[in-house]
Amino acid sequence: MLESDMNRTSERAAAALDLLPEDMREPAVAYLIEQAEKFRVLQELVQEGLDDVAAGRVSEWKFGDFLREAQSIHKKAG
Repeated sequence: MLESDMNRTSERAAAALDLLPEDMREPAVAYLIEQAEKFRVLQELVQEGLDDVAAGRVSEWKFGDFLREAQSIHKKAG
């Protein structure tokens, strides 16, 4: 994000907080922080998955093959 975009976004967020009653401001900020943390974790997990693909640690998952193998194991156990 460009610095000018960040400044504009920060100004808009501050203006929105000013519109809220005093007792709602802290919960609103806490909610934004929580959502930002969730987004950061999601980004890390997506990157981890992309890294796994790039390193060849991921193979195509064919549900039909998986189901047949699971049924076979179940029959052997039963």
